[in-house]
Amino acid sequence: MSCGLHSYLGQGQRRQCGVTASPEWDRQKVRMKLLVPYLFLFGLSVIAVQEGVHAEECIFQKLEGRDADFCRGGLEVLYPELGDVGCTYIPKCNQYRKQISREWSSPNVRYQKADKNKQYVLIMVDPDAPSRANPKYRYWRHWLVTNITGADLKTGKVQGSALTDYIRPTPPSNSGYHRYRFQIYEQPEYEAIALSPEAAASSGSWNMEHFVDQFRLGAPVASTLFLTKHYGD
Repeated sequence: MSCGLHSYLGQGQRRQCGVTASPEWDRQKVRMKLLVPYLFLFGLSVIAVQEGVHAEECIFQKLEGRDADFCRGGLEVLYPELGDVGCTYIPKCNQYRKQISREWSSPNVRYQKADKNKQYVLIMVDPDAPSRANPKYRYWRHWLVTNITGADLKTGKVQGSALTDYIRPTPPSNSGYHRYRFQIYEQPEYEAIALSPEAAASSGSWNMEHFVDQFRLGAPVASTLFLTKHYGD
């Protein structure tokens, strides 16, 4: 290639032909190097602003009235990205309702007032199956764990004997809001708690009151709930 064509070549090639790059070319390279970090920082600031706007749109509405009165004892129900959902509506933003119904596993359930020397029972039910207006399948059992130590409950770990493994909240489409109740009971000492064969065979239409009376659980020491509806509604 002829060195007479140096005006069409890159800087490195022009130097091979004995031609030195112009000062203007070097100044342009310096300006480009300085501009890159500014463009990067600008991009990050745009993302941060967008995330801030998105977060403002996601409102966690607190429950009121009788539903709010159910929340007693400082019981916390902690899901990823949401934190404690006790006494709130699950918002539709960020696919939270879909994630709680289709993706997330069991939450941490924390009762910081638990006695380390006692054991506890956790019950999670939906009293609004198939809908709050017609709850003919209440109480739909979503989770039942016995023999939870007070030490674990104070940290939010639900470890014990699972009589019913965790079932995600899955309210049917067009059935409105469902209440998902969490109740903690002190477990009587030396009480062997079990489900009847009929109850174990189906989690729906469970006679929770009979279960509580049968095993002398008494009143819950703490309780809370959240409301959600089908993610497509």
